[in-house]
Amino acid sequence: MRGAAADGALAPLDTAPAPLSLPAGGSATIAAVTPPRPTPPLLRAWRATRLGLHLVEGILTVLLFFPLRSAQGRRGLRKAWSHRLLALLGVHLRVDGAPVAPGSLLVANHISWLDIFAIHALAPSAFVSKAEVRAWPLAGWLAGHNETVFLRRGSRGHAKTVNGEIASILETGGHVAVFPEGTTTDGSQVLHFHGALLQPALDAAHPVQPLALSYHDATGQRTTATAYVGETSFGECLAAILAERRLEVRIQVLPSHAASAETGRRALSNACRAAILNHLGLPDETA
Repeated sequence: MRGAAADGALAPLDTAPAPLSLPAGGSATIAAVTPPRPTPPLLRAWRATRLGLHLVEGILTVLLFFPLRSAQGRRGLRKAWSHRLLALLGVHLRVDGAPVAPGSLLVANHISWLDIFAIHALAPSAFVSKAEVRAWPLAGWLAGHNETVFLRRGSRGHAKTVNGEIASILETGGHVAVFPEGTTTDGSQVLHFHGALLQPALDAAHPVQPLALSYHDATGQRTTATAYVGETSFGECLAAILAERRLEVRIQVLPSHAASAETGRRALSNACRAAILNHLGLPDETA
């Protein structure tokens, strides 16, 4: 994971996602189209101001309302806040596929920090994040108060503890979300999935739900404007998002996979990755 790893109806649209063009070499590229006009500077400044106020609202919600709500109530607040965040940034959420079953482990490809809020807007989840995030100013505090499960990499003993935390959330009907690539891409590929992150679902025999994420500009073409990848800073990524007049994040809820202690995690992670690649129309560059 690069940064970490409104309760309205999410009506699916009838149009299919625009495919990536595939050149003769077989690698996926973003289709070349006339770019939409950038957002006027005044609108960008207005969005940034509203974003700051929305962040303050989120902090106050955690401080004042979270202690008074049940776990389910806090998830509802998180879902509503995430919906409004996307709207403030000019990002429309489109969801296709069947509803996510309670107590599912959500497995998604990773492009942007926006992925987290798009998934929260669909199905509020406990995200698995590297332990270093807990020490980040403000972001770590907010993550710690929103069911984030922090994982110390390289510690088998801590991994067992984390698996227990994840299983406990799944058993109560909550969702847990992971980005098995372990980092972000620009959306033109899906990297190898690390199967160890799926182990808690296998141990607890809970369904594993693949989610295919993609971002599109005002013309419907896939865009890299939201990509938080490589040397791109958070500020640069946010500026690129604010510069877009309209963006759309599409989440395809793919058929879930049954999981049990007998299921091999490598086979399961490969199956999830293959389903995401197939939907996005991307080649398997690790084959």
